[in-house]
Amino acid sequence: MAIDQWLFDQCYHGNHPPTLRFYTWTPVAISLGRNQLTWPSHWQDLTWQGNPIELVRRPTGGRAVLHEGDLTYAISLPHPHRNRRQAYEDLCQFLIQGWQELGYSLRFGEPRRNYTHKANCFATATNADLVLGNGYKLIGSAQAWQGQTVLQHGSMRINPSPELTEQVFGQTIPEKDNTLHQIPEAVIISSLIAAAKTCFEATITCESLSPKELEAIEQVKLMQVVDNKLTRN
Repeated sequence: MAIDQWLFDQCYHGNHPPTLRFYTWTPVAISLGRNQLTWPSHWQDLTWQGNPIELVRRPTGGRAVLHEGDLTYAISLPHPHRNRRQAYEDLCQFLIQGWQELGYSLRFGEPRRNYTHKANCFATATNADLVLGNGYKLIGSAQAWQGQTVLQHGSMRINPSPELTEQVFGQTIPEKDNTLHQIPEAVIISSLIAAAKTCFEATITCESLSPKELEAIEQVKLMQVVDNKLTRN
């Protein structure tokens, strides 16, 4: 999350080119939406496979996401349309195309009025999310804006644990697709990068963060910890 926030800020200030990154979570964590002020009290003491489940705050909106068995993507770039619906449609095209190449057809979900009353982001699919033909919500996405610069990141729910989902949310996973976990993670990422090159008409270079950049990101992490403590108090 801190890396996403830093890249977003740098892109907004013109100090860094647009970026696309993919990552997984170790250990398991729950990310809370920027404006999500309440969550179940038992989340403070959750553990999984002997490790505590950490609560982290996203810079984007939406509801809670359980990061286990998922692949997260994040993209930061200037966008000409501040209309969020249009931005989602534009930015999700590389996800739709990339997964189509893997044999999975995705469509946008439907608007939901009661979305904010649910703690679990994946309990419903809005028109910012992507679902399979059987209704399974594969990708939940959220945005943050600074001027004309947007950060969109989301979780691709590839192989979530039904047991942990029920422990956290008290819900089972509806119509879980048992073929998704058979695709190697590297193959998914490669397909999505190829789609991004086409959809954004861009040249993509894979680079690691420099020591100086990592140091700056550590400062963002410290600020997020302080902000989180102030919010809880």
